[in-house]
Amino acid sequence: MVRINRVHTGTGDDGETSLLDGTRVGKQDDRVGLFGTIDELNSQIGVVRMEVSRFESLRDGVAISVNEALGIVQQELFDVGAECACPPESLPDSVALVGDTQSDRLVSQMDVWLDDLEPLESFVLPTGSAPIATLHVARTVARRAERVACSLREKEGEVAIRQEVLAYLNRLSDWLFVLARWIGHNSGESETLWTPLGKRGF
Repeated sequence: MVRINRVHTGTGDDGETSLLDGTRVGKQDDRVGLFGTIDELNSQIGVVRMEVSRFESLRDGVAISVNEALGIVQQELFDVGAECACPPESLPDSVALVGDTQSDRLVSQMDVWLDDLEPLESFVLPTGSAPIATLHVARTVARRAERVACSLREKEGEVAIRQEVLAYLNRLSDWLFVLARWIGHNSGESETLWTPLGKRGF
C-alpha cells in the first residue's frame, strides 16, 4: 500500500519532479503532462459522480449503477496514471497494468447502453443537465490524455507507452460519450443536436 505522511516536500520548488522510478525531470516533461492530464480526467469524473448523486431525475437504480461504473473507472485511471509515471521498462513489478479486460468491459457496457438509444442523425452538442454536461467535459479531457500519450509515443518511440494504455483511453472517451447519452435517455432529457450552418435559420 502507498503510505503518504505529508504532501508538501519542497522537492519540486525548482521546477522538477520525480517519476515513479526516481528519475528527476522538468515539470514540463511530456510524461508529466500525460499523468497530469490523467489526474485531471480522474478529478473531472469525480465531479460527474457528485452531479449524478444529486440529480433527482435519475431513478435510484440507474444512479447507483452509473456511480459504480464511474468509480471503477476512477480506480483504473489511477492504475493508468501510475503506469505512465515512468517508462514501461522501469515499472516496479508491483504495478498492475490495465489491459484488454478493462477495455473490453468498457465496450460491453457501451453495447448495453446503446441498445436503449436511438441512432444519432447528427453530432450532439456538449450541453445538458449537470451530469451530462460534465461528462462531455470528461470526454474531451480523455481525448486530450490520448493525444498527449500519442505525442509522447511519437517523440520517444512505441516503447514509451503500451498500446493497451492508448486503447483504454480511446475506449474511455467513447464510453463517457455513450454514458452521457444513456443518462439523458433515463432522465427523459432531449439531446441538442448540431445543425449545420447552411441549415440554420439564424
